[in-house]
Amino acid sequence: MRKISVAHSPDADDIFMFYAVKFGWISLKDTIFENIALDIETLNEKALKGEYDITAVSFALYPFIKEDYALLRTAVSFGEGYGPKLVKRRGERLKRNFKVALSGKYTTNALLFKIAYPEARIVYKNFLDIEKAVIDKEVDAGVLIHESILEYDESLECEREIWDIWNELSGGDLPLPLGGMAIRRSIPLLRAIEYEEVLTKAVEVAHKHKNILSKMLLERDLIRVDAAQLEKYLGLYANQNSISMNEKQLKALDKLFETGYKNGFYDEAIFAEDYLLPQEYKDYRFA
Repeated sequence: MRKISVAHSPDADDIFMFYAVKFGWISLKDTIFENIALDIETLNEKALKGEYDITAVSFALYPFIKEDYALLRTAVSFGEGYGPKLVKRRGERLKRNFKVALSGKYTTNALLFKIAYPEARIVYKNFLDIEKAVIDKEVDAGVLIHESILEYDESLECEREIWDIWNELSGGDLPLPLGGMAIRRSIPLLRAIEYEEVLTKAVEVAHKHKNILSKMLLERDLIRVDAAQLEKYLGLYANQNSISMNEKQLKALDKLFETGYKNGFYDEAIFAEDYLLPQEYKDYRFA
């Protein structure tokens, strides 16, 4: 049996989208998909080293790994009018050089935050520790991601939505590209296409049978939220638009890469479609 490592974050949407494979609902002959759950910035750093065959990454990281990884169309997370939140202690005003906790150097929210707040003093923390760091006055503010955006301490308030920053930078009418999956280029192309098909089917099946899968995840204590929060969160980040990237999402990715390039974060502006697996190869191969 061939073993393929699939790394994803431990947040609810990633677990939900992968566990149709983990539970054996979707499989591929002669292949075992081994899952690894790590926080998103750890995954970003490991992607830079090429450690996993298939890995979740922040979209903002992708231009740095484009030579070693191709983009997958499936298991993507985009914000549609929502996204990470910059929070502070209620009633306090932030100075221009306020100290802020971000979830990682290569995250999409970090890229957009740095463009909007160039004078802020940044520290990086595990996303699970950011809310407490703000409450304890270790930092002036923090950007909450994943399930943390659903409910946070009443002593905190939202200073600004990362969605609003994106909306201003993108010109509006585009979803916020947060994270997706990438696959190692050293994998033979036909196999890579098959892996993408399996993962796409897994997300599709998970979405179709959301109630059953959600109940199984909750019963096994595999996620950090309750049933109501899970329902809300999956509606945001593991929905019909997560199954396979559409043209609008690809356009949003292009705008993100262009924005990063114009602000000095990338050496060049790239087009997402150029870095997707060529699905037509399978048809040509067996024509």
